[in-house]
Amino acid sequence: MELNDIQNYTKENQAVLLYFYNDSCAPCKVLRPKVQELVEGSFPEMKFILINAEQFPATSASYGVFASPTIVAFFEAKEYIRESKNISISELHDKIDRIYSMIF
Repeated sequence: MELNDIQNYTKENQAVLLYFYNDSCAPCKVLRPKVQELVEGSFPEMKFILINAEQFPATSASYGVFASPTIVAFFEAKEYIRESKNISISELHDKIDRIYSMIF
């Protein structure tokens, strides 16, 4: 996804989770389905976007993402959560839930 598309998407939707990854990153491959399941199962109003950092380096750099995997969560077009590399699904759930429950 291009930078302008992502910026518009985060403005148009109340909750968006960006998942930055690259194909040569083993943790990215393992974590991706868990994060996707978390969002779809626990936060149905949140939009989930996958961004290949290798294919879109300018987009990644614009968001200050220089390591994979990196998760950036936006609520009402503002960044509230940023996690990188060693990501705990339970901690991520708690962080998202705190804000998500106030909005939805």
